[in-house]
Amino acid sequence: MSSDANPFMRNVAGWAAQVREQRQPASDKNPFVAAQEAVSKQTVAALNAWRDMRDQYSEWLFLSVYGSPLLQAAVGVDPTSTARLRKAGKSVLHEELVQNRLTELKSRITAGGLQEAAVRALIYIGLARGRVDERGVEAVRRIRLLQEEQRRLTLAQFKAMAREQFFMLLVYPEEAVAAIADLLPENPEERHKAFAAIRQVLTASGELTGNAAARLSTIATLFGLEADTEEKIIDLLKAS
Repeated sequence: MSSDANPFMRNVAGWAAQVREQRQPASDKNPFVAAQEAVSKQTVAALNAWRDMRDQYSEWLFLSVYGSPLLQAAVGVDPTSTARLRKAGKSVLHEELVQNRLTELKSRITAGGLQEAAVRALIYIGLARGRVDERGVEAVRRIRLLQEEQRRLTLAQFKAMAREQFFMLLVYPEEAVAAIADLLPENPEERHKAFAAIRQVLTASGELTGNAAARLSTIATLFGLEADTEEKIIDLLKAS
């Protein structure tokens, strides 16, 4: 019915083009503009009134139910009492589970290899800046730090490993950092390449300063880079 085949619609296209060519902003004195503003303000006022009424009703209903003296007496609540509120008792089973998890976490500090060491180092330096950049951790996952014949983690396995490294650093920071050297391979070239990848990720948005820079220096020592020059690190970054 609205196609050009309809004889009553054939002139609409021409009229539309003419309107577009002669279109002008409506005057502030235009009654339709004033009506539009009035309707808009009324709509906003109505929505605000509905919101206020809903909130007041919810508050009244809550106070009516839980503020009822009968209900408070039934559950043993004395609104006039000045005694401290009771707290839920500690569960022995929960404490045992937490302790078992901490023991397991500590036992895995020395477990892993180059990939675990690289992620742990990245998180350790990132914590000095008050945040751990998830994109940075993902970048380390994508960089081929491991040889082709070594194990490759799925995305889910990698995320679980990264969370575990984070909790190690959170609960046992000194032990976790010191153990990084034990996770590294004996091949110096592999360690240097891994450190170059870590440094590349961390300095992508600018050079590190303060505590983050100090931690990067600590990681460099653990990776066996005390005697390496800045030029060699740059060459490794380019090669990776």
